[in-house]
Amino acid sequence: MENNRILFLLGPNLNLVGVREKGIYGSENADDIYGQVTERAKELGFSCDVFQSNHEGDLIDKVHEARAKYAGILLNAGALTHYSYALRDAIAGVPVPVVETHMSNIHAREEFRKVSVIAPVCKGQISGFGKVSYFLGLEALKSLLEQ
Repeated sequence: MENNRILFLLGPNLNLVGVREKGIYGSENADDIYGQVTERAKELGFSCDVFQSNHEGDLIDKVHEARAKYAGILLNAGALTHYSYALRDAIAGVPVPVVETHMSNIHAREEFRKVSVIAPVCKGQISGFGKVSYFLGLEALKSLLEQ
């Protein structure tokens, strides 16, 4: 495992940021945000791979792969946050720190979004700051990995 390599992992519908629900997610293109996160990661000394999928199994496979490839994971699981016990178990099964991130404040939204089934197996959760949630998540990963 490379000590400075992290995975920026994104779940369902996050490829449509900038297109869908602009009042919640803003109008900035998802790919532009991914590029900014990669650049910020570089500034912090990380090599950052980005992977987005609308398929739960693909995300689980990436988490499994992370145990041999990555020092940490920055994760926005999208709607899977609220019901994917399979993704939760994958995170619990790998010795890689995971920081859960969300662009919106999930605790200020619909009732079903207020529960994260993955939070108990992540190192922490950052939500509500738009794309800045990702930058804060990178800072958190850096701090975790320096301990």
